[in-house]
Amino acid sequence: MQINIRLVFIIFLTGVITCSAAGAEEMSDDIIKVTVNNSTFDVKLENNSATAELLNTLKKQNITVEAADYGNFEKVGNLGFSLPTSDENIETSPGDIVLYQGNQISLFYDTHSWSYTKIGKIQNVDAGQLKDVLGSGDVTLTLSLE
Repeated sequence: MQINIRLVFIIFLTGVITCSAAGAEEMSDDIIKVTVNNSTFDVKLENNSATAELLNTLKKQNITVEAADYGNFEKVGNLGFSLPTSDENIETSPGDIVLYQGNQISLFYDTHSWSYTKIGKIQNVDAGQLKDVLGSGDVTLTLSLE
C-alpha cells in the first residue's frame, strides 16, 4: 500500500509541475513589449482574435509603426497589414492600445470614446509619464515579444 501512495504522490507532483510550466508559458503569451522613444513598456494583451494574430506575427518579427498625434489624446499609425476586428464602443484611458479599422494601432495618452478592438494596456507607466515619453510629435512604436 505504501508504494501505491508514493506512486500516486509522484504522479500528482508531475502533473502539478507540468501544469505550472504550461501556465507560465501561457502567461508569457499575454504580455508583449512596446518601445517608444527608447522607453520600453509591458503590454497586457486582451484575449481576442486580433491579439492571437498579432502574437503570430510577433513570433516571426517585431512590428514597427510610425505613429502621429491625433486629437491630442492618442498616437496612431498604420500597421501595414490587417488584423481581425471585434469592435465595440469603449472609453479608452491612458495606456490603452487599440486596433482601429483593422489596420491601425492607436496608443492612448488621454481618454476617448469610440468603436475599437482592444489590443491591450500598458502596465508599468502612469499617464503623466506616458505623455512625456510620447511627446508632442510623431513617434516610432515597436511591438515585440522581448
